[in-house]
Amino acid sequence: MDRLAQRKNRKGERGSILAMSALGMLSVLLAVGLGVDISHFYLVKTELQNAADASALAAASAINSKPSGIVEGTNRAVNAFKNSYEFNNTKVELSDINVTWSKNLESGYMSVADASSPANAASIRFVKVTTPESPVGVSFAAAVLGNSKNLSASATAGLSVPLNVFCDFIPLSVLIDDDTTTLVKGQTYTIRAGTGGSPSPGNYQILAVAGRGGVDVGYGIGSGVNACAKAGETYSVDTKPGLTAGKVRTGINSRFDDYQGSQLDPSQQPPDTNIKENISYKDYSDNLGCGRINAPACDPQYVRAPSHAGVDNRRVVLIPLVKVSEYDAGRGTVRFFRFGAFFLKTKAANGNGGDIQAEYIEDRIAVGEGEYDPTAAAGDPSLAAPVLYK
Repeated sequence: MDRLAQRKNRKGERGSILAMSALGMLSVLLAVGLGVDISHFYLVKTELQNAADASALAAASAINSKPSGIVEGTNRAVNAFKNSYEFNNTKVELSDINVTWSKNLESGYMSVADASSPANAASIRFVKVTTPESPVGVSFAAAVLGNSKNLSASATAGLSVPLNVFCDFIPLSVLIDDDTTTLVKGQTYTIRAGTGGSPSPGNYQILAVAGRGGVDVGYGIGSGVNACAKAGETYSVDTKPGLTAGKVRTGINSRFDDYQGSQLDPSQQPPDTNIKENISYKDYSDNLGCGRINAPACDPQYVRAPSHAGVDNRRVVLIPLVKVSEYDAGRGTVRFFRFGAFFLKTKAANGNGGDIQAEYIEDRIAVGEGEYDPTAAAGDPSLAAPVLYK
């Protein structure tokens, strides 16, 4: 009887394994679907983060302690944010309200209108880009997560600590008497001497960093040399004897959209966006980005557009400072003691060009390429690079 009863009881359990298997399979499928959706979220988040990073760096590159830098930086942020997510199927666009500015890294972020006031612009150091909330569809785990999830990303960039490693400088030099020589903001300095002002017989402040030939000098001035040097360290480089007037002229004048007699290419060595001559750096920087969205109209007194596609700040160049005593007769070597940022006010004239001069810039700006090396000497407080902080 006991065995018969057991058999009857077991008949009531038929199908339970099938039900449990079905429930288990459903759970497994839900877990797999959830994993796929979460992986999709991470991918989209990465796409948005990369776009926010690029946008913030573009904005920080315009910081120049002036209202024009805030307005232009906002435009650069918006233009740099060319992003599609969901495997390039869904567009997302940035606007001015997604770009905020601050004097401090952690707090105090304000709109472009507030940041670009003269009272605030002088001390703005950081920019934050926050992408709009972007809906991402849920494919497998809608029962748990809903039909879509909104994702966003943010990035904060700003000017770096003062640089003490400098790259992309041009192969000319500014002469100083000794380590204590102080350059004066707004004053012009000779960057290549004419026949009557050479620091030593045969030398006219030209350097052979880019190569020993005249063509190398032209390309080096037009593009910046492919070399880096640390401030305060002994960095010996050959001088380039001779005026090399033609190649110096083509290198400098390419930045003013003048390619006559030049082998330089406007697509590789583009002009500045403003090629108006005989203006000061203040006039130039006050009109940075003029005519663009939210920026003032361009004033022909201070602005002239090139015929080729231009790049901002091509007339701002990094130049090494060399002691006069370093120059010997003929080809020799000199050492770099400091670097400075200079503004090219005019093109180089025909003939031997005479003394070619540029205006010294003391405003804190992002210029050229460089970095900070904690083992090197202190950097120049006026020279920085755009960097991501978070």
